Amino acid sequence: MIPPPSPHQPEVLLEVRNVRKAYGLRQVLRDVSVHVSRGKIIGITGENGAGKTTLLRIIVGLLTPDEGTVKRGARFGYCPQELAVFETLTVWENFSYFASAYGLERKGAGISWVEAMNELCRRFRFASYKNALVSTLSGGTKQKLNFSLSVLHDPGLLILDEPYAGFDWETYLQFWEYAEERKSLGLSVLVVSHFVYDKSKFDSILELKEGCLRCA
Repeated sequence: MIPPPSPHQPEVLLEVRNVRKAYGLRQVLRDVSVHVSRGKIIGITGENGAGKTTLLRIIVGLLTPDEGTVKRGARFGYCPQELAVFETLTVWENFSYFASAYGLERKGAGISWVEAMNELCRRFRFASYKNALVSTLSGGTKQKLNFSLSVLHDPGLLILDEPYAGFDWETYLQFWEYAEERKSLGLSVLVVSHFVYDKSKFDSILELKEGCLRCA
Protein backbone atom coordinates (compact mmCIF):
# COMPACT_ATOMS: atom_id res chain seq x y z
CA MET A 1 0.00 0.00 0.00
CA ILE A 2 1.33 3.45 -0.91
CA PRO A 3 1.45 5.70 2.17
CA PRO A 4 -0.47 8.99 2.11
CA PRO A 5 1.56 12.12 1.31
CA SER A 6 3.04 14.19 4.11
CA PRO A 7 0.87 17.14 5.17
CA HIS A 8 3.99 19.25 4.67
CA GLN A 9 4.23 18.30 0.99
CA PRO A 10 3.77 21.45 -1.12
CA GLU A 11 0.55 21.99 -3.06
CA VAL A 12 2.44 22.64 -6.31
CA LEU A 13 4.65 19.68 -7.22
CA LEU A 14 5.95 21.15 -10.48
CA GLU A 15 6.21 24.74 -11.65
CA VAL A 16 7.58 25.63 -15.09
CA ARG A 17 7.79 29.37 -15.64
CA ASN A 18 8.56 31.30 -18.86
CA VAL A 19 10.73 28.59 -20.38
CA ARG A 20 12.35 29.27 -23.74
CA LYS A 21 14.55 26.99 -25.82
CA ALA A 22 16.01 27.37 -29.31
CA TYR A 23 18.17 25.19 -31.50
CA GLY A 24 20.09 27.64 -33.61
CA LEU A 25 17.55 29.91 -35.27
CA ARG A 26 14.66 27.56 -34.57
CA GLN A 27 12.68 28.68 -31.51
CA VAL A 28 11.18 25.45 -30.16
CA LEU A 29 9.76 26.74 -26.88
CA ARG A 30 8.80 30.42 -26.85
CA ASP A 31 7.31 31.13 -23.43
CA VAL A 32 6.10 27.97 -21.73
CA SER A 33 4.58 28.01 -18.26
CA VAL A 34 2.71 25.21 -16.50
CA HIS A 35 2.19 24.00 -12.95
CA VAL A 36 1.06 20.66 -11.59
CA SER A 37 -0.76 20.72 -8.26
CA ARG A 38 -1.05 17.90 -5.80
CA GLY A 39 -3.56 15.21 -6.69
CA LYS A 40 -3.85 16.07 -10.39
CA ILE A 41 -3.50 14.26 -13.70
CA ILE A 42 -2.33 16.69 -16.37
CA GLY A 43 -1.92 16.00 -20.08
CA ILE A 44 0.35 17.82 -22.53
CA THR A 45 -0.31 17.03 -26.15
CA GLY A 46 0.84 18.30 -29.52
CA GLU A 47 1.86 17.21 -32.98
CA ASN A 48 5.13 15.40 -33.63
CA GLY A 49 7.90 18.01 -33.71
CA ALA A 50 5.95 20.49 -31.58
CA GLY A 51 8.63 20.47 -28.88
CA LYS A 52 7.08 18.06 -26.36
CA THR A 53 10.25 16.02 -25.91
CA THR A 54 12.35 19.18 -25.49
CA LEU A 55 9.96 20.45 -22.82
CA LEU A 56 9.91 17.11 -21.05
CA ARG A 57 13.72 16.86 -21.02
CA ILE A 58 13.88 20.34 -19.49
CA ILE A 59 11.30 19.39 -16.85
CA VAL A 60 13.29 16.33 -15.71
CA GLY A 61 16.63 18.15 -15.81
CA LEU A 62 18.21 16.49 -18.84
CA LEU A 63 18.28 19.75 -20.79
CA THR A 64 18.90 23.35 -19.71
CA PRO A 65 16.46 26.03 -20.92
CA ASP A 66 17.79 29.20 -22.54
CA GLU A 67 15.50 31.18 -20.23
CA GLY A 68 12.98 30.40 -17.51
CA THR A 69 12.87 28.23 -14.42
CA VAL A 70 11.71 24.77 -13.37
CA LYS A 71 10.90 24.01 -9.73
CA ARG A 72 10.03 20.52 -8.51
CA GLY A 73 8.27 20.16 -5.17
CA ALA A 74 8.39 16.38 -4.97
CA ARG A 75 10.55 13.40 -5.79
CA PHE A 76 9.70 12.53 -9.36
CA GLY A 77 9.68 9.42 -11.49
CA TYR A 78 10.40 9.66 -15.21
CA CYS A 79 9.34 7.08 -17.77
CA PRO A 80 10.91 7.95 -21.13
CA GLN A 81 9.47 6.82 -24.45
CA GLU A 82 12.75 5.05 -25.23
CA LEU A 83 13.26 1.95 -23.11
CA ALA A 84 15.52 2.67 -20.13
CA VAL A 85 16.16 -1.01 -19.40
CA PHE A 86 19.24 -3.20 -19.60
CA GLU A 87 18.70 -5.89 -22.22
CA THR A 88 21.54 -8.13 -20.97
CA LEU A 89 20.19 -8.25 -17.40
CA THR A 90 17.20 -10.15 -16.04
CA VAL A 91 14.05 -8.38 -14.95
CA TRP A 92 15.07 -8.94 -11.30
CA GLU A 93 18.55 -7.52 -11.96
CA ASN A 94 17.04 -4.42 -13.59
CA PHE A 95 14.92 -3.82 -10.49
CA SER A 96 17.95 -4.36 -8.25
CA TYR A 97 20.02 -1.88 -10.27
CA PHE A 98 17.33 0.82 -10.14
CA ALA A 99 16.68 0.18 -6.44
CA SER A 100 20.36 0.87 -5.78
CA ALA A 101 20.29 3.99 -7.98
CA TYR A 102 17.23 5.29 -6.09
CA GLY A 103 18.90 4.58 -2.74
CA LEU A 104 16.22 2.06 -1.73
CA GLU A 105 18.76 -0.38 -0.30
CA ARG A 106 19.78 2.04 2.46
CA LYS A 107 18.51 1.30 5.95
CA GLY A 108 15.32 3.21 6.70
CA ALA A 109 14.51 3.80 3.02
CA GLY A 110 10.92 2.67 3.61
CA ILE A 111 9.09 -0.24 1.99
CA SER A 112 11.37 -3.01 0.74
CA TRP A 113 12.13 -2.59 -2.95
CA VAL A 114 11.56 -6.33 -3.35
CA GLU A 115 8.03 -5.94 -2.00
CA ALA A 116 7.48 -2.99 -4.34
CA MET A 117 8.86 -5.00 -7.28
CA ASN A 118 6.61 -7.96 -6.50
CA GLU A 119 3.56 -5.72 -6.29
CA LEU A 120 4.35 -4.02 -9.62
CA CYS A 121 5.01 -7.36 -11.35
CA ARG A 122 1.74 -8.71 -9.99
CA ARG A 123 -0.26 -5.62 -10.91
CA PHE A 124 1.04 -5.47 -14.49
CA ARG A 125 1.15 -9.25 -14.90
CA PHE A 126 4.75 -10.04 -15.69
CA ALA A 127 5.76 -11.79 -12.46
CA SER A 128 6.56 -15.01 -14.34
CA TYR A 129 9.35 -13.19 -16.19
CA LYS A 130 11.34 -11.99 -13.15
CA ASN A 131 14.25 -14.33 -13.92
CA ALA A 132 14.12 -13.87 -17.71
CA LEU A 133 16.67 -11.86 -19.66
CA VAL A 134 15.09 -8.63 -20.83
CA SER A 135 16.37 -9.30 -24.37
CA THR A 136 14.02 -12.30 -24.58
CA LEU A 137 10.88 -10.37 -23.62
CA SER A 138 8.19 -9.09 -25.96
CA GLY A 139 8.03 -5.36 -26.68
CA GLY A 140 4.91 -5.01 -24.54
CA THR A 141 6.51 -6.71 -21.52
CA LYS A 142 9.60 -4.52 -21.88
CA GLN A 143 7.33 -1.48 -21.80
CA LYS A 144 5.67 -2.75 -18.61
CA LEU A 145 9.12 -3.11 -17.06
CA ASN A 146 10.15 0.34 -18.30
CA PHE A 147 7.11 1.86 -16.59
CA SER A 148 7.49 -0.17 -13.39
CA LEU A 149 11.12 0.88 -12.95
CA SER A 150 10.07 4.54 -13.09
CA VAL A 151 7.70 4.13 -10.12
CA LEU A 152 9.73 1.70 -8.00
CA HIS A 153 10.77 4.50 -5.60
CA ASP A 154 7.16 5.72 -5.10
CA PRO A 155 7.53 9.22 -6.60
CA GLY A 156 5.22 12.07 -5.65
CA LEU A 157 5.17 13.25 -9.26
CA LEU A 158 5.17 10.79 -12.16
CA ILE A 159 6.28 12.17 -15.56
CA LEU A 160 5.45 9.99 -18.57
CA ASP A 161 6.55 10.35 -22.19
CA GLU A 162 4.15 8.57 -24.58
CA PRO A 163 3.21 6.00 -21.90
CA TYR A 164 0.71 4.13 -24.10
CA ALA A 165 3.33 2.95 -26.63
CA GLY A 166 3.46 -0.83 -26.57
CA PHE A 167 0.56 -1.22 -24.11
CA ASP A 168 -2.20 -3.65 -24.96
CA TRP A 169 -5.74 -2.81 -23.90
CA GLU A 170 -5.51 -4.64 -20.57
CA THR A 171 -2.27 -2.88 -19.64
CA TYR A 172 -3.78 0.44 -20.71
CA LEU A 173 -6.64 -0.10 -18.24
CA GLN A 174 -4.21 -1.17 -15.51
CA PHE A 175 -2.16 1.96 -16.12
CA TRP A 176 -5.18 4.20 -15.58
CA GLU A 177 -6.19 2.29 -12.48
CA TYR A 178 -2.70 2.92 -11.10
CA ALA A 179 -2.74 6.62 -12.10
CA GLU A 180 -6.14 7.20 -10.49
CA GLU A 181 -5.00 5.43 -7.31
CA ARG A 182 -2.04 7.79 -7.05
CA LYS A 183 -4.26 10.80 -7.65
CA SER A 184 -6.56 9.70 -4.82
CA LEU A 185 -3.53 9.69 -2.49
CA GLY A 186 -2.61 13.27 -3.38
CA LEU A 187 0.15 12.33 -5.82
CA SER A 188 0.30 13.67 -9.38
CA VAL A 189 0.83 12.44 -12.93
CA LEU A 190 1.99 14.39 -15.99
CA VAL A 191 1.35 12.63 -19.30
CA VAL A 192 3.07 13.92 -22.44
CA SER A 193 1.73 12.41 -25.66
CA HIS A 194 0.90 13.32 -29.25
CA PHE A 195 -2.60 12.00 -28.65
CA VAL A 196 -4.79 11.73 -25.56
CA TYR A 197 -7.41 9.06 -25.05
CA ASP A 198 -10.15 9.25 -22.40
CA LYS A 199 -10.03 13.00 -21.89
CA SER A 200 -12.34 12.63 -18.90
CA LYS A 201 -9.50 11.04 -16.93
CA PHE A 202 -7.47 14.27 -17.01
CA ASP A 203 -7.95 17.27 -14.75
CA SER A 204 -6.66 19.46 -17.58
CA ILE A 205 -5.11 19.02 -21.02
CA LEU A 206 -2.73 21.51 -22.60
CA GLU A 207 -1.62 21.65 -26.22
CA LEU A 208 1.90 22.65 -27.20
CA LYS A 209 1.61 24.60 -30.44
CA GLU A 210 3.98 27.11 -32.03
CA GLY A 211 6.19 26.95 -28.95
CA CYS A 212 3.46 27.85 -26.44
CA LEU A 213 1.05 25.91 -24.21
CA ARG A 214 -2.67 26.48 -24.61
CA CYS A 215 -5.75 24.79 -23.19
CA ALA A 216 -6.73 21.97 -25.52
